Amino acid sequence: MEYEFRRNPITGLPLARFSMEHEVLGRWFSEELAEDKTLCEQLTTAIVALQQGKLQEWRWIGHDLTLEMDAEQVRVFANVLGYDVPSDSAEEGLSFYDAESAADCGLEDFQAVLQSWCDYLAGR
Repeated sequence: MEYEFRRNPITGLPLARFSMEHEVLGRWFSEELAEDKTLCEQLTTAIVALQQGKLQEWRWIGHDLTLEMDAEQVRVFANVLGYDVPSDSAEEGLSFYDAESAADCGLEDFQAVLQSWCDYLAGR
């Protein structure tokens, strides 16, 4: 999973860009987490609790995206994903494209990215 952080040259807001399979993580960091240091701390605490077995899962529902974590993985997905469409409604060999609306990664990978994001915001 490749990523980079920078600031919007016009607004000064932080931006996260991720590789193709993980694009929605960039949206989540940029739009949902943004510069919320309290949420950074809550996420870090939740990750430690998951790793220690004190929590089974943790969920945060944002304006446009939801983040779910368990002891092994993290999943980010759009709140408006239409997975209730019957699979027989798609033509054979076709599937719904949701790579920009949903992604998952390992908990440890997410923890490393989160720490990098929080450090970036702090100017470290």
